[in-house]
Amino acid sequence: MENLVSVIIPCFNAERWLKEAIDSCIHQTYPNLEVIVVDDGSTDRCLEIIKSYGDQIIWESGTNKGGNHARNRGFALSKGEYIQYLDADDYLLPEKIETQVHCLEETKANVAYSDWRHKHHSPDGTTFLDKIQVSGPKGDFLELLLLDEQWIPPVALLFTREIIAQSNGWDELLKAGQDRDFLISITISGAKFAYQPGCHSIYRRYSNTTVSTFNKKNWRDSHFLLMEKAENRLTQLNQLSESYRKALAQSYFDKLRPARVEIDYPQYLWILRKILSLYPEFKTESTTAYNLVQRIFGFMAAEIGVKFLKQLRDHSASIVQ
Repeated sequence: MENLVSVIIPCFNAERWLKEAIDSCIHQTYPNLEVIVVDDGSTDRCLEIIKSYGDQIIWESGTNKGGNHARNRGFALSKGEYIQYLDADDYLLPEKIETQVHCLEETKANVAYSDWRHKHHSPDGTTFLDKIQVSGPKGDFLELLLLDEQWIPPVALLFTREIIAQSNGWDELLKAGQDRDFLISITISGAKFAYQPGCHSIYRRYSNTTVSTFNKKNWRDSHFLLMEKAENRLTQLNQLSESYRKALAQSYFDKLRPARVEIDYPQYLWILRKILSLYPEFKTESTTAYNLVQRIFGFMAAEIGVKFLKQLRDHSASIVQ
């Protein structure tokens, strides 16, 4: 008999999408599957929809504690050898689970990942499927995650239970970057990833507002926090190699660069020092003037100069207005 797969659906006020998410699990070609829905204190019709499935699904409802709490609670309720996380506003195509279970069993990997695509919902009610996002084979998965150059939505992944149990789970304190943090934790725990070609997952986009655009400070601070967590964990394991140091330094800078004006000066200095502590030779390319200052006085002096000039320019512009 095939190993049991647990699909964990965290749900909060997703009545518009929930039925399609649950149905996409029930209609999988893989026969041995349990669907677990954790309602995170919804105030809409979610509970009514959940109860309509009777004993076809396992469910629990509680007060609102966030999606990561719901994911961790779903894992605690689950019994499967394989785990699929499915946000309530996404859905699976029929052969997703079967294809990725076979991939894991053939490769003996801990995580299978495949291609995926966005489904866009326009304000006028029309929808369209975007081009397929081909994930493709990767090199050092952890290095790419530390650089923040690798993002695969949870809907396109399938995990072994064992690797999740070895990780730190979903960080319930993070306000953004949860997927990245979870995958970093999984990877540091020794996960082997296997790529299974083919698109089997649909990730919805129904608004131009994302976590990063809605509250940029929360988004930045969450990423700074998860990177510091990764650094500390790799240091504890004596695995903080030069390539990982360089990747973390670059990621700090990439988050810092567009926010030079907004970030307060003490935090700005902390990030610059963090970059140089991780990778003392860190350099970047910018304007001719920036490059000259960097070459003569160093990276930190060039950055402080840029922040000062940008703040001065913005202040002058506000006076003119």
